Amino acid sequence: MNGIATAATWRGRQPQPGIAGSYGTDASCQRGATARFAGRFCILTAIMIGKHNVFLVGPMGSGKTAVGKCLARLMGAPFYDSDAQIEQRTGVDITFIFEKEGEAGFRQREREAIDALTQLEPIVLATGGGAVLLEENRRVLSARGFVVYLETSVAQQKNRVRRSRNRPLLPDADPTVKLTELMRHRGPLYVEVADIIVPTDGRRVGAVAADIMRGLKERSDS
Repeated sequence: MNGIATAATWRGRQPQPGIAGSYGTDASCQRGATARFAGRFCILTAIMIGKHNVFLVGPMGSGKTAVGKCLARLMGAPFYDSDAQIEQRTGVDITFIFEKEGEAGFRQREREAIDALTQLEPIVLATGGGAVLLEENRRVLSARGFVVYLETSVAQQKNRVRRSRNRPLLPDADPTVKLTELMRHRGPLYVEVADIIVPTDGRRVGAVAADIMRGLKERSDS
């Protein structure tokens, strides 16, 4: 495919955990949240109806990578980022793939990445903002783990992504218009696939991760 490593590179190769994303975490992940919840991973894995994975969905700028890394530390599980894994396998960034193969080509790579990553366990996985567009992705995510929708306003998204250059769906046009359009199509799909919904606007990473832990326990107790 235009000189980019093909999706077949997933077969026979172990994905590498802990690939860094575009956001850092905050110190709150190591403070109160850790003290209250770090010891619950063993309990959760025993009662989560066989689903030991947590998959984060949501729009760009919702903090999936930052929250995912924090949550993975609290759970004692490896963290993966599907976009970062695709870049690692192809050797190029997401924007380049969009330019050479179009969105359809990227979605095919994303589908294969998600299928491979979700077969690992236990893991915490941050997915790309458009991962929910394919019905097969939604089915796989729902079947292989607990899906958490990180709910974020368009205003918060715009604030968080304004300095990022690796956003191929944000052209030079008004980002508010584009982000609103994307949410119009994707928002219902995030809700459809989610087991729990956690708001992130104006909140610290550790607080969001702690909410997810609470939500997981409540769902497993019900």
